[in-house]
Amino acid sequence: MSRVQSLTLAMAGVALLAPSAPPTTAPQPRTEPAARRTAPAPAAPAGVRTAPAPAAPAGVRTDPAQRRATPAPAATARAGTRTEPAARHTDPAPTATTPDEAPADGPAARRTAPVSAADLLAKVRTCVPVSRGRYREDHGAKATVPVCGTRDTVFWKADMDIDCDGRPGPRCNARTDPYFSSSTAFAQSDGRPLSSEETPYVVVPAPSTVWNHRSHGVRGGSVMAVVYRDRVRYAVVGDTGPADVIGEASYAMAESLGIDPDPRSGGTPSGVTYIVFKNSRVTPIEDHRAAVTAGERLARRFVDADG
Repeated sequence: MSRVQSLTLAMAGVALLAPSAPPTTAPQPRTEPAARRTAPAPAAPAGVRTAPAPAAPAGVRTDPAQRRATPAPAATARAGTRTEPAARHTDPAPTATTPDEAPADGPAARRTAPVSAADLLAKVRTCVPVSRGRYREDHGAKATVPVCGTRDTVFWKADMDIDCDGRPGPRCNARTDPYFSSSTAFAQSDGRPLSSEETPYVVVPAPSTVWNHRSHGVRGGSVMAVVYRDRVRYAVVGDTGPADVIGEASYAMAESLGIDPDPRSGGTPSGVTYIVFKNSRVTPIEDHRAAVTAGERLARRFVDADG
């Protein structure tokens, strides 16, 4: 065989071999993209081809729905953060009033605070007698009690006996009180006697040469402050008693002060201060609320006044 023939045969062999190689390698790139196109569906559902269609949509749709739903709490939380400032805006309202109430020792606070027993006793520490003599605290006792006066008041310091006179009741009647009388010197607005059990009232001595209460602006319904220990209670003049004895009050008056109100064994032997505000009057006389309102006002004026 000549050299030319050998070369020709070699070239022919190369030509035959060259086309066969590309087909064996070319299908591989084609099959891989095909597998990628069909693989995404099964890739999500754990590799099973029959399940992917239902599983993938369920998984894909529900997850975003849940993710869309979850922001709602976040929005609520943000809404909550908006309401907190609103609450903080409303909190200062009570606080704003506190400074006005805080200075308990200021002039305004003193004018509105209840008058204390110490306040009143300080104003009646010194006695300028307005009576021409002295009174007994009990029948047969020595006369030791003067009636004292200031510009706006008359006052005395004595014991407290229980006057159960007036309209009969379960605790004040002829059975419970051997000295019971069904009348009082001053009557209610309906004409009936006062009730010792219901109306806090004080007894003043009947007019005499020792002292005439009417000459000093004192009458039925006059407003009084009665002090016992650390208690202040307001009352009215409601009855008159013996012309030489002082220091007597109703069942209701004693009870309000914490004094035993029993007409036989009650009362207290000393330590009671009776203050009458001159030219004052409660109408109707049985209106205890009106007596308290007027008493608080008059007591404050008396305590705050100079002299």
